[in-house]
Amino acid sequence: MLQGIDRLVIDLQDIGARYYTFAWTLALCMKACAKNDIPVTVLDRPNPINGITIEGPLLQREFASFVGLHPLPVRHAMTVGELARHFQETYYQNCDLTVVQLHGWDRKTFFDQTGLPWVMPSPHMPTLDTAAVYPGQCLLEGTNVSEGRGTAKPFETFGAPFIDGYKLCEELNALKLEGVVFRPVQFQPTFQKYSGEVCQGAFIHVTNRKSFKPVLTTLAVLWSLNRMWSGNFAWKQPPYEYEERLLPIDVLAGT
Repeated sequence: MLQGIDRLVIDLQDIGARYYTFAWTLALCMKACAKNDIPVTVLDRPNPINGITIEGPLLQREFASFVGLHPLPVRHAMTVGELARHFQETYYQNCDLTVVQLHGWDRKTFFDQTGLPWVMPSPHMPTLDTAAVYPGQCLLEGTNVSEGRGTAKPFETFGAPFIDGYKLCEELNALKLEGVVFRPVQFQPTFQKYSGEVCQGAFIHVTNRKSFKPVLTTLAVLWSLNRMWSGNFAWKQPPYEYEERLLPIDVLAGT
């Protein structure tokens, strides 16, 4: 695929979570280019959910997959250019890397504070609000609960036919998690999990994104679902993201 290429230019808007596969596409491109003596230029972009807040477990190598090839925390606080430099220094020293740096970015800011327009980096990342909850809510992909794919609000909406949304929200709101409240919803996904079926669940309202901890919040969601609907809630079985053996929840958690 690299035959005849003089230089590979990588321009990807990452969203700041280890599961998001743009980081690993970047890593694999750097690995391939290093092997074939092709220089790589990465055009840096802001981390949309800020470049300060780090959260979640560090990936253990035995759980490496396309949703995490190298050890990073779930919410890593790096830009795509910083990821590239980290990968070069740690894994691909032979990669001839140039990073076109950002100018004027404040690490404390979220994307809507940059003045730049939000362009969907992928179909299920429609807004910055989606990106804000994604570092936690993507863990639902490792369960039989819908993470909201097939709705207009993926990852902000979640549920399943066996859930009572009112009871779930009452339980979750009683935990008084920082920066978030839950509202009961009904929805009918148009594809993927429970396509065409009516699901009950919750909508996540982030009320203070500086104090909101997405990974901790979704761990509380998983704990509540497993406790309240133990007869119905289940971990999704492989395959998942090219991984045929390990449980999806384990490769997502990285531990």
